[in-house]
This record gives sequence, C-alpha cells and structure tokens, in this order.
Amino acid sequence: MRTATHQFKLGNIPVAVSMKDIKNVHLSVHPPEGRVSVSAPLGMAKDTIRVFVISKLGWIKRQQAKLRQQEREAPREFINRESHYFNGERYLLRVVPLAPSQGAAHVQLKHKTMELHIRPDASMESRATVVSEWYRQQLKLAVPSIIAKYQKMMKVEVAEFGIKKMKTKWGTCNPNAKRLWLNLELAKKPPECLEYIVVHEMTHLLEPSHNDRFVALMDKFMPKWRFHKDELNRLPVRHESWGY
Repeated sequence: MRTATHQFKLGNIPVAVSMKDIKNVHLSVHPPEGRVSVSAPLGMAKDTIRVFVISKLGWIKRQQAKLRQQEREAPREFINRESHYFNGERYLLRVVPLAPSQGAAHVQLKHKTMELHIRPDASMESRATVVSEWYRQQLKLAVPSIIAKYQKMMKVEVAEFGIKKMKTKWGTCNPNAKRLWLNLELAKKPPECLEYIVVHEMTHLLEPSHNDRFVALMDKFMPKWRFHKDELNRLPVRHESWGY
C-alpha cells in the first residue's frame, strides 16, 4: 500500500497524517496519552483533512480524557502475594522453588492462586518471561474456537493468527494475508473482551475501515460489542513506559 506522511497541529494537539490508497478518512486516538492520527485517501487536500479533524475536535478531546483517566496496573515484580490477572479474574502469585530435576519452569492455577514454579535464583526478567509465555499459550488455546465460530457466521476465512506484545492496539488484521495479530494482554481480560477483539479484527476481512458498513457488520455479528468495548476500556491497562 502506497503511503505518504505529514503532521500538523490543532492548538496544542499534534495530528499525524498518513496518506494511503484507501477510500475513506479514518481518525484514531491512541493510548495511553491520546496521540491523534489520521489515515486519508491519496490526493485528498491537506485543508480538507484539517477541516475534517476540526469537526471531530470535541470527540478527540473526550477520547483523550478517557484514556488519561484509565487506571494503570502497578509495576510487577513477580513476588509472593502479588496480584495477577487471567480471564478477568484476580489471582495471588505464589512462587514455588523448582529443583533442577523437576523439569522446566511453568505456571499452574490453583483456586485463586497463580503458582509460578521456577528456580529460586531466577531473575525478575526470567519470571516475567515464564508468565508471559504461559499467557501466550492460554490465548493460543482459546482463540481457535472463537475464530471457528465466527468464520461460519461471517463466511470468511482466517489463514493464521499470532500473539504478541502491542503497545497501542488490542489487535490488527491484514485482510490480504487473512492474518490476525492479538495483544498478549488480552489473556488477562474477561473472555468476552477477547471474543470482541477477535470479532472486530475478523470483521476487517469484510470491511477494512471503521465506516458505517463496519459498524453495521459488528452489530450483526456481535450485537453487544459496544458493551464489551466499554468494559475493555474500563479495565486497568499494563504499567509501561509507552512509546510510539
């Protein structure tokens, strides 16, 4: 896809503009601080784009205010009795010393406890890696059934999906490759929120932009999607030094 970029300011709000081979203008406000970006059709006049953004200024400021008020998780140290989340439920971490003869480090849920079985001398980074990989595997187990359910309903095909850490999005879709990428953090959220993001990205296989047709398709395939979107936006997000 051909692209060209430029930037302008509305008062103290920087707006990044990407000119692409698309039909419609798409405006986004990104976490955590409300960075504003616009995707516009190639050849659209800069003044036209500016007027469009000005017309959405009230909406932009409301979205920025929501993002800045969203609760942040405290930094995790992966120590005993620290809170961790899975499927929207809170678990207390229990670090279980693992002898060399007991196999590889792993995570196990027991009632409301998340047991991290790991060598006693493991660093915080090693502990974080084991937990992250466990989250990744849980998503890899959960996502295929969601995709299978909605492929039949939507009459589309997902060629593959992947899980990765993403700083500004819950998911992405490449319609040409029929590939979905999902944010690793979704493992911590309620299953309905994960399902909403999968459906959102799959809908992009039918409609690449967030236009009226996209909204109508979401209403058709997941009538309560707005509720799940609001729930996801209310939940605490990972503590991180976000960058772009």
